Amino acid sequence: MNEIVISESDFLKFREYFYRKTGINFEATKRYFVDKRLVERIEATGSVSFRHYFSLLRFEADGKELQLLTNLMTVNETYFLREKYQFDCLVNSMLPEITGIKRDNAPIRIWCIPCSSGEEPYTLAMYLMEYWAGIDKWDVEIISSDIDTGMLRKAQIGRYSARSIQNVPAAWKSKYFRREGDEHQICDELRSAVEFTRVNIAKAEDTRGYRNFDVIFCRNLLIYFDDVSRKEAAETFYEALNLNGFICLGHSESMSRISSLYRVRKFPEAIVYQKTAEAQ
Repeated sequence: MNEIVISESDFLKFREYFYRKTGINFEATKRYFVDKRLVERIEATGSVSFRHYFSLLRFEADGKELQLLTNLMTVNETYFLREKYQFDCLVNSMLPEITGIKRDNAPIRIWCIPCSSGEEPYTLAMYLMEYWAGIDKWDVEIISSDIDTGMLRKAQIGRYSARSIQNVPAAWKSKYFRREGDEHQICDELRSAVEFTRVNIAKAEDTRGYRNFDVIFCRNLLIYFDDVSRKEAAETFYEALNLNGFICLGHSESMSRISSLYRVRKFPEAIVYQKTAEAQ
């Protein structure tokens, strides 16, 4: 079999297509990463060239190949208690403010996107149970979404390596996990507390039903987008939030550089962004 080579024009053609489909923009520095995964799927599908594979990708009716390729192309580096200060901010500052102005019995709704293999939403659930007194008074819904179906399957199973849970306190490990060989299985109580869904943030038809959230965690996603996609994502999240709801971004991301829709809130624990009437 001839060696598959991805040319510069092939890379640019694929990059533009993948950007339109997912909002993710690959810089030239990602060439090796992209080429390697493209070749992997070209060979797996029995395609004889990039051109042959690209035709399959674009015209396949059920979109299965695009999903498989998307799963390969997305980066899923995460672990429990990552950027812990934002969870502290949630229980100490954001939730007290949210519950202080809620005038109905609607549940507290939290959206994690992207959720990868589940470490973030499960950390949220543990944090609420351990540190938030309001958990006994309020119903909480944690919706966790990702574009990668393989990661969603892992998240639903809830089995993790020792490295993934290395920052989890020993008391939490014994309370919320059980050891299964070299892995740690999260308890059924936490698994049932989180709902996992597939969402492509770049597709309006995927996000249209996501509304009335009090808090959104979107950490380290927008760094993979260009300015246009970031602005569109910010508008999508704005529509998804309740008035006075909050969004948390990754430590290297700033909503102030993306959109003027949000008010910057500097809490003692973290800087977050709020949907307020005055910011509209």
